[in-house]
Amino acid sequence: MTIIEVNKDNFDKEVLGSEKQVLADFNANWCGPCKMLKPILEEVAANNDSAKIVSINVDDEDELAEKYNVSSIPCLIVFKDGKEIKRNVGLMSKDAIEDMIGGE
Repeated sequence: MTIIEVNKDNFDKEVLGSEKQVLADFNANWCGPCKMLKPILEEVAANNDSAKIVSINVDDEDELAEKYNVSSIPCLIVFKDGKEIKRNVGLMSKDAIEDMIGGE
């Protein structure tokens, strides 16, 4: 799978309405740790079929960031059945991300 860019127009469909668990990466282009996290998330997305991974740019989607109380980035939130079940702020290892989404 690839990482899906999400905005307020497709958030409900891609995240809240997803049949799969969703890992939402709240990030920004200027954020150094976000840039370091991106290739790790791409690797996890390529090797994981159990969860969908989406990217949300907080500069473009400040309403979503505010709605989910994202005050520090990168912020990873796991959604299942339309509800937040886990959250982590900051740079994470591939293993930690896979643990977060119940990966192999």
